[in-house]
Amino acid sequence: MTECKTGFIHSIETFGTVDGPGIRLVVFLQGCPMRCLYCHNPDTWAPQRGQSMTVEEILKIYEKNKSFYQNGGITVTGGEPLMQLDFIIELFQAARAQNIHTCLDTSGILYKEKQSSSYEKLFSYTNLILLDIKHSIAEEHKKLTGQPLSPVLDFLKATETAKVPVIIRHVIVKDFTTSKKELEGIGKILASYSNIKGLDVLPYHNMGEQKYLELNIEYPLKGMENLPKEDAEKARSYILESFRKYRTKK
Repeated sequence: MTECKTGFIHSIETFGTVDGPGIRLVVFLQGCPMRCLYCHNPDTWAPQRGQSMTVEEILKIYEKNKSFYQNGGITVTGGEPLMQLDFIIELFQAARAQNIHTCLDTSGILYKEKQSSSYEKLFSYTNLILLDIKHSIAEEHKKLTGQPLSPVLDFLKATETAKVPVIIRHVIVKDFTTSKKELEGIGKILASYSNIKGLDVLPYHNMGEQKYLELNIEYPLKGMENLPKEDAEKARSYILESFRKYRTKK
């Protein structure tokens, strides 16, 4: 693996509260191969843009606000952070050397077996992974994201082998991820892995529509209304029911 101490940063949130435990420094990396129909950050898609920052510069920001992060740490998200795999490894290695809790928010889409040694190194410095599983059915995953499902499941399997705790995230989008078959499939996937420690089910929101307008990009779900939080709660209950059913069959 090539040492990489500089990354392309889209933005930094200094007091994040929804991307891992506690109050966190959240680093949004630039670049993403996914084209999720409901994506609310199209400005993160293009690689090698944004601000170039070093590991040391990011840790200085953390140090400046360290007193606020006592029960938190650093989360790296995107875009798709795995586009800058070597940089995350360097950042997390440096963070863990300072006893900083590290969290990776990813879709797992770029996982490749031939890079397994790099991923093993990443996992050794990672305290928690937030894994977005977009769809449980392969052909529907492709329609929804433009990418196959199999690398995501390969990534999940690799996290289990490495014994890294994983919290699954799943977005509920009307007419896309609301069928009982799809939700049952998520539960079945969760039941297959021993390192799943939580499930966040998030309702669709259209806050990104304005960004598409500003970027002169057609918004794929134009006119779709925000999904009520109650719908996501019902979906979560159904997923957990499926999880319990398939877990007892193991």
